[in-house]
Amino acid sequence: MSIVVTLSPELEALLRDKAARQGQDISIVASELLASVLEWEVQELKEAVKGIQQGLDDFDSGRFRSFHEFAEEQRRKYNLPSDS
Repeated sequence: MSIVVTLSPELEALLRDKAARQGQDISIVASELLASVLEWEVQELKEAVKGIQQGLDDFDSGRFRSFHEFAEEQRRKYNLPSDS
């Protein structure tokens, strides 16, 4: 399958430079970069969903704390002034 993508001159120069450094055809380098970004995006989505589900499971199981407790912990952790 062939797809035409228009790149800015700066981005094209970076891509050409990367391909030259790797000694590979520019199409292969572009394809590998796109595949890498798309795989990363899928993994990030999976991890986000997993984290949200873990939070929901924790909440359902009673494993949570109040915002006040969280805020106090952050104040101590980062040496922030208290609200009072």
